Amino acid sequence: MRDYKAAYEEWMRQLAEGSPLRADLESIRDDEKEQQERFCQDLHFGTAGLRGRLGAGTACMNIYTVGRAARGIAAYIRSSGPDMMKRGIVIAHDPRHMSREFSDLSAGIFARNGIRVYIFPDLRPTPELAFMVRHLHCACGVNVTASHNPKEYNGYKVYWEDGCQVGSKIAGEMTDQIEKLGYFDENLDGTAFQEGLESGTITVLGPEYDQAYLDLIEGCSLHGPEELDLSIPFVYTPLNGAGSVPFTRVMEHVGYQNWHMVPEQKDPDPDFTTVGYPNPESPAAFKRAEELGSQTGAQLLMATDPDADRFAVELLREDGSYVPLNGNQTGYLLVYYLLDGRKAAGTLPEKGAMVRSIVTSPMSDVIAASFGVKMFQSLTGFKNICGRIPVVEQQGYTYIFGYEESVGYAACPQIRDKDGISAGMLIAEAAAYYRRQGKSLWQLLMELYDRYGWYAEDEPNLVLEGLEGKARIGRMMKSLRADPPKSAAGIAVRQLTDYKEGFEDLEPTDALAFTLEDGSWFAVRPSGTEPKIKFYFYTKQDSRRQALDVNRRIREAVLARVEAVE
Repeated sequence: MRDYKAAYEEWMRQLAEGSPLRADLESIRDDEKEQQERFCQDLHFGTAGLRGRLGAGTACMNIYTVGRAARGIAAYIRSSGPDMMKRGIVIAHDPRHMSREFSDLSAGIFARNGIRVYIFPDLRPTPELAFMVRHLHCACGVNVTASHNPKEYNGYKVYWEDGCQVGSKIAGEMTDQIEKLGYFDENLDGTAFQEGLESGTITVLGPEYDQAYLDLIEGCSLHGPEELDLSIPFVYTPLNGAGSVPFTRVMEHVGYQNWHMVPEQKDPDPDFTTVGYPNPESPAAFKRAEELGSQTGAQLLMATDPDADRFAVELLREDGSYVPLNGNQTGYLLVYYLLDGRKAAGTLPEKGAMVRSIVTSPMSDVIAASFGVKMFQSLTGFKNICGRIPVVEQQGYTYIFGYEESVGYAACPQIRDKDGISAGMLIAEAAAYYRRQGKSLWQLLMELYDRYGWYAEDEPNLVLEGLEGKARIGRMMKSLRADPPKSAAGIAVRQLTDYKEGFEDLEPTDALAFTLEDGSWFAVRPSGTEPKIKFYFYTKQDSRRQALDVNRRIREAVLARVEAVE
C-alpha cells in the first residue's frame, strides 16, 4: 500500500494556494481515514475506464487524474501508429459536475499529442458516442460520465475502434502507459483546447451527426404509424440527463400525440435535485413520473439514466397502480416484440441470434427458441455483449438484439453499447402496437409467463463503500469459494460454476453461479464500476406466486450466509 500521508503532502505542495482542490485537501488535514481513502492507491483504470468520487487525491476524479489518463491513452494511440492518430478520437460528456471541463481538458491533451479530435458542443448520450466511433471511423472514443451513480461521482468511459468499450487487453496496455506518468508532469492551464480549435486539430461536430444517430434508431422500428395507436398516453423522464432532446425528436417524428415529459427532470441538473439517486433501476427514481402519470392517465412510464444508456419501465396494472419492471422483464417484452414483429413482416433471419449476459434470466432463451432464434451468452457488460456480434456473425448468424438484467438493451448492431433511446422507442412502439389490438404491455407480460413458464427474477445488491467495503466484498467472495453452500432454502446445490476459472469460450471473471436441484439458480459477483456485490436469483415454478415465494426463500438464505462474513 502506498504511503498515503506522503502522497497527501506531495499534493499539498503541488496545488496552488487558494485552488479548490487544495482547499478540499485542507479540509481533511485532520482526517487520516479520508486521506487514506483518497491516496492509498490510484483510481483504477480498467475495461470500464475510470469512475470515482469528485475531489482531490489519486483515488478521485479531478483534472490531474483525468489528465494523466488522457495522456496515457494518447501515448497508446500514438504507439498504434500515424493512421490511428489521423483517424483520431471522438469525445462526449454528460451533465455532471466537471464533465464539460474534463471533456475539454482531454480534447486539448489529445490535440497537443497530434491526435485528431472530434467533440460534441454539449452533452450527448453514451450510445451516440459509441455509434460515432464507428460512424467517423475513429480509433478511439471517450465519454465523460458516471452513468447512473450519485451526483458526487464522475467517470471516463473509453471505447476502441470497434465501437465497444475497451476490452481487458487494450485496457491493460493503456494502463501500462498511464502508470508511467506522474500527476503533475504537464501544465493543465486549459490553453490546449483553444489551440486545438484554432489549429483545426479539434472539430466540433454539427447537427448532421446527431441526425445520423437518430436515423439509425428510427430504422430499428418494426411497425409504421398506421399500425400503432399514437394516442397512447405515456410519460418519460430523462432524470435530468442527456436523453431529453433525442427522445423528444424520435417521439415527435413518429407522431405520438399524448406523451409527457416530467418537467422538473427535463433539463440537465448535475445535482439531480428532484431525483437524488438517478438510477432508473430504482423505483424511487420514478416518483415524479408516477405523479405525472396519474394526472395524465399514462399506461406506461419510461426513464433513462443521466447518460441515456440505461432504460427502465413501469406499467399500469388493472388496479390502477404502476408496477416497476426489472431489467429481465423489460427484456422479455423486447425479445418477444422484436421476434414477433419480424416474423409477421417476414424479416426474421433464417439464423437469427440474440445475446444475453450470464446473469440474465434464461426465460428469454425459451422465447427466442420458440421463434427458431439462438440465444448466445456473454460476460456482463456491453463490451462483452456487443463484443459477441462479430463472433455470432462469423458463425453465420444475424444479430437481432442483446441485453442484460441491469436495464441495458442493444437493438441496433451499429451501436455497440446499450442504448436507452432506441429501447424507449421500441417499448413505446410495442405499447402502441398492442394497444391497437386491445392489449396492454402488462397483459402481454402475463401472457408470456403463461406461455413460456412462470419464472421469477430478483437482483438485489449490497453497497459497501470505501477500502473497508472493498475488502469485505473480497472476503465474501473468498468465503463462497472456500466453503460453497451445499443448499439454499432446503434445496440442494447441484452444480457450482466458477467463472474465475473461465467458462466455455468466455474470458475469466470474478463470478460464481450455483444451480439447485429444482433448476433454480443464483449467481454472485462484485460490480466492476460501483462499490457493490451483486446477487441474481432465478427460478421457474408452476405459478408466478410460487416462483416468487421460492425465489424469496433462496434469496433470504443466501444473503444471510453472505452478510455473516465480517
